[in-house]
Amino acid sequence: MKKKALHKAHSLIPRNSLAWLLTAQIVVLLPHLPRLPFWVSVLWLGCALWRVQIQRMRWGYPGPLLKTLGIAAITAGVWFTERTLIGLDAAVMLLLLLFMFKLLEMRNPRDAIVVIYLGFFIIATAFLFDQSILLTLYQLFSLLVLVAALVGLQQTAGRNDPSRALRTGSVLLLQAVPLMVVLFLFFPRIGPLWSVDTPGGSATTGLAESMSPGDIADLARSGELAFRVSFEGPIPAHETLYWRALTLASFDGRSWSHLDFASRAEPRDWQPRGEPVRYQVTTRATQQPWVFSLRGATSDDERLVLTRDFLLRARRPLSETTSYSATSYLQSLLEPEDLTAMQQRLYTLLPEEVDPRSRAFAAQLRAEYADDAELIQALLRHFNQEPFFYTLRPGPLGGNTNDEFLFDTRRGFCAHFAGAMAFVLRAAGIPARIIAGYQGGEINPAGNYVLVHQFDAHAWVEAWLPGQGWISVDPTYQVAPERIERGIQQALEGEGSFLEDSPLAAARYRNISWINTARLRWDDINFQWQLRVLGFQADRQSGFFQRWLGTTDWQRIGAILVICAALVMIPLALWILRPGRLPRDPRRRAWTRLDRRLQRLGLQAMRGEGPRAWQARLDQALPGSRRQIEAFFDEYVQQTYANAGDRLDRADSLRLRALERELRRSLPRKRPRGPIRALDSGDLPGESSRL
Repeated sequence: MKKKALHKAHSLIPRNSLAWLLTAQIVVLLPHLPRLPFWVSVLWLGCALWRVQIQRMRWGYPGPLLKTLGIAAITAGVWFTERTLIGLDAAVMLLLLLFMFKLLEMRNPRDAIVVIYLGFFIIATAFLFDQSILLTLYQLFSLLVLVAALVGLQQTAGRNDPSRALRTGSVLLLQAVPLMVVLFLFFPRIGPLWSVDTPGGSATTGLAESMSPGDIADLARSGELAFRVSFEGPIPAHETLYWRALTLASFDGRSWSHLDFASRAEPRDWQPRGEPVRYQVTTRATQQPWVFSLRGATSDDERLVLTRDFLLRARRPLSETTSYSATSYLQSLLEPEDLTAMQQRLYTLLPEEVDPRSRAFAAQLRAEYADDAELIQALLRHFNQEPFFYTLRPGPLGGNTNDEFLFDTRRGFCAHFAGAMAFVLRAAGIPARIIAGYQGGEINPAGNYVLVHQFDAHAWVEAWLPGQGWISVDPTYQVAPERIERGIQQALEGEGSFLEDSPLAAARYRNISWINTARLRWDDINFQWQLRVLGFQADRQSGFFQRWLGTTDWQRIGAILVICAALVMIPLALWILRPGRLPRDPRRRAWTRLDRRLQRLGLQAMRGEGPRAWQARLDQALPGSRRQIEAFFDEYVQQTYANAGDRLDRADSLRLRALERELRRSLPRKRPRGPIRALDSGDLPGESSRL
C-alpha cells in the first residue's frame, strides 16, 4: 500500500516535465556558479540525483526532520561562506540554495510551477552582479527555457514534444516584446535593482586612495576597460587627455595617499581659460565616489560636485553603470591666488629622516635656481638627460624609495617618476601633489569615442606657482614621450611587457587588423547598450518625453501609456484570435486551405462530413481532378487515421502539402453546373473500410 501511494504521488509529475525542470534549473543557476563556492555545485548535483531516484521510486521524499537539518545546514554554509546572513550576497546565495532544495519537495504540478516561478526571480538576481549584453542575451535564453518548461508541464506523457514546447515558449515571448518595449519607454524609472550597494563592495576602478611606487605598474598589466568618453566635436589630441580622478597629498615615506578634506570643500577660486571641451563619460560601477574628468571641469549633473582640489566627485559611490556630462577648460588657472598657511604646510610636508640624498639634491637645485618655475624646468631636464628608463619591471626598492630610484636603479613607471618629483619639489619648498588617474585612450572609429583601459592608468605632478596656480608637470613625458603621445603599448614595445600577464586580452592583439576590428565593433555594441539601455534612467526618460511627447506630466504620460499599450495589444489579440486562423497541425492546415478554396465552388466540406464522403462528392462534381483528389485524400486518411497518435515528421508534412497544392491547381475557376447531392454511406468507395 505504501509503495502504491508513493507511485501515485510521484506520477503526478511526468518524467518529461521533470526533465524540463532539471534543464531549466541548471540553465538558470549557471551564471551564478562562478561566484559561488564549489560545494554549491556539488549540492545541486546531489539534489538532482535524489530527485531522479524519487522519480524511479528508489528513494523517498525527505521527512520533516531531514528538511529541518537541511535548512540548518545551508544556513550554516551561507554563514561560513559570507560571514553574515544579512546582505545582498548572502540573501542571493540563500535563495539559490532554497531553489535547489525545492526539487526534493515537488509532489504535484503545483509544486513544479512554484519552482519555475522561483526561477524567474533567480534570473533577475543575476543582474545584481553583471549587466552586460552577453548576460542579457543568455538570460533571454534562460527565460525561454523556463517558459518552455511551463509549457512542457502541461503536456501529457503521450503528447510530449520538447520542440513544440520551445516553439510555444518562443511565440509567447515574442508576443510580449511589444508590451515590454512600451513599458521600458514609459514606466517610471526608479533606481535599478542592481544599484543596491553590495556589502563590502570593493573598488573595481583599479585606482586606490593610496599609491606605492609599483601600484600603477601592476594596474597597467590589466586590459580591463575603465571608462568610455564621447566628445561633442573633434576628439582632443592624445597628449592632452589627462583624466583626473583623485589627488594624493600625504606622503608617509613610501606611499602617497588621499586626504578627505580636499574632496569635501568647494574650490576657492579658478579661472576658466581656453576653448570649452564638452564630453560624456560612461563608467561602470566602482563602489567609489571619484569620477574622471579633464582639467578645469564643470558639470550640471546634480549627482556630481566640484571639490577643493578641482576634481569632479560623485555625491554617492557609483553602484551602477553611470553616464555624466562635463565641460573642461584645459588652460584653466587653478587657485592662482596665494595658498593659505595650512595649504602651504600640507603640500610641502615630508616625513623626517627619509631619502636624505633626494633632500640634498633638492637643496642643490634650490641653491642654483631661486625661481620656482626655473627649478621645476631644471628637474624636468634632469629626468630627460639622465639615463632613466620607463619600464613595468623596475625591480624592488628598499626603505628610501626615492633615493634608490633617483640615484641607483633609475628604472621605473609613472608612479616612480611622479613620486620622486613631488618629493624633490616639496623638499625644495614648492607645494606639490600627485594626481592619479588615466592618460590618453584609444579612439574607436566605429562609434567615434575614446576607450580608456586600466593599462592607461597614470600619475603625474601638480606644482603650485604664484600667479599661475596649480600647473601640471609630467616627468614621464621627459623619459618616455611616446607613452604620452601614442600610448603605453608603443612605449613598452621594445620591452615586450605590455599585457604580458593577460595573454587572452583582446587589446594585446591590436596590431592584428581583423582582431582589432572585431574588438572595436563589439565594444561599440556594448557602449550603445550601456548608453541607450542601461543609461535610460530618469533624466534620459524625461528628455525622451519632452522631445517626443512635449510634456513631462505623469498624468498625461500615463494616459499616453494606456493608449500605446492598447494600440499594441489589441491588434495583437485580434491577430491571435482571428476567426480564419489556420490550425497548427499540418493535416488540419491542409484540410482548411482546401476547404477555403473549394468554398468558392460551393463544394466545401459539410458539417460532420468525413474525408471519404467529401472525396466521393468531389469525384462526382470534379471528374477532371479525380486523380489529384484521390491522391490527396488517400494521403490525408493514411496520415490522420492509420498513423493516429504518431508524431508527423517533416517529410510527411511536405508530401501532404505538395498533394494539396497539386489538387488546388487542378481545380476549375468557376463552379460546376448542376446540383451536387450529399452522399450517404452506401455511396462511399471501398477505401472507406479503412476508417
